Amino acid sequence: MAPTRPSKKKGKGKQPRKAASSTTSAPPAARALLTSATALLEQGDAISARKLAREALSSIETAPSPLASPLGAALTLLGSIAVETGDIDDARTYFLRAVESDPEGDLADEIGGGAEKFLWLAQLSEEGGNDSVKWFERGAGALRKAIGKAEEDGKADVAEEKKRKLAETLCAVAEVYMTDLSWEEDAENRCEALISEAGLVAPDHADTWQTVANVRISQERVDEAKAALERSMAVWRNVESEDVRVPAFPTRVGLARLLIEVGMEGRAVEVVERLVTEDDQSVEAWYLGGFALYNAGVKLKEKKKEPEWKSAWRSSRGWLAQCLLLFQKQEYEDERLGEHANELLELVRKEIGDDEGDEDDEGWEDDEDGEDEDDEDDEDEDEEMQ
Repeated sequence: MAPTRPSKKKGKGKQPRKAASSTTSAPPAARALLTSATALLEQGDAISARKLAREALSSIETAPSPLASPLGAALTLLGSIAVETGDIDDARTYFLRAVESDPEGDLADEIGGGAEKFLWLAQLSEEGGNDSVKWFERGAGALRKAIGKAEEDGKADVAEEKKRKLAETLCAVAEVYMTDLSWEEDAENRCEALISEAGLVAPDHADTWQTVANVRISQERVDEAKAALERSMAVWRNVESEDVRVPAFPTRVGLARLLIEVGMEGRAVEVVERLVTEDDQSVEAWYLGGFALYNAGVKLKEKKKEPEWKSAWRSSRGWLAQCLLLFQKQEYEDERLGEHANELLELVRKEIGDDEGDEDDEGWEDDEDGEDEDDEDDEDEDEEMQ
């Protein structure tokens, strides 16, 4: 999926931060400073990381052979730190300087080479559109070369990692053509070409199939979108959260939205249940859980399944109430989300009342029976489609 632009909101994305590995040409002090700065950034101490990274940059720039030193590594690390601290203009400056030290991404990752700086500049582009595509394509070019080299050297693990990153990059470009550049005549054809290449490069990468689903939804090919979403979830649904196959937190939030959009509420609840286990302060995850369960209840109500729809709505009530509690506590910025959550909660309370004295309403966990039945309906539809 397309990487999201930095904002003040906290997220559990898996942005890559490469530790600055040692090289024989780098000043020893600079190597140590970069390693320490990277560790501090991983621990969430961006301010201390910035101080050490700046010292490393100064040491590298004053070394006898600065071009042979990991100048790009220091600049890319400082760019990542600037993103973390919200200094986006500084981040662009650092990444652009990193590009000057390695215009084609030919240098080793350990000394600031590779695709990372291009991909960051694509995300941080003020112009968006074609400018973002330009940087993404430079990153994709660097990744293709890195994949070829890794395969020549027999480094299968490295090649697979680069292929996943290339697939993500291609999907990011497709997302641009679906949004900023959707007006272009060949936008749909470009999307098809991009997702086709991504599928060939990394057929078992969840992000690829999620992007395919997004494209199919935009084309109103809902059955194909459902099949792609099932294939995306199949990659990671039975593995631990730390597994590399599990998409980033924001990507799975987007997945839940797509699942709701195509009427796969059971699968959406499955996704958000896992999200709130990982981060129970995510306003959007609680909102999507409440929304999915509300929609599931509507469907069950239409089928005259009274115990089931009331059960789904009791669970929805709990999710939405928790969403709004966190919304107020965090002074969440998305007013439209808050308004919709309030609207849904009022509709539910009008039908089934508040939760006081409701012994069997202890949150969404009590609603498994109703949701499982709806989930089975989704599965039946998918089986018929296949």
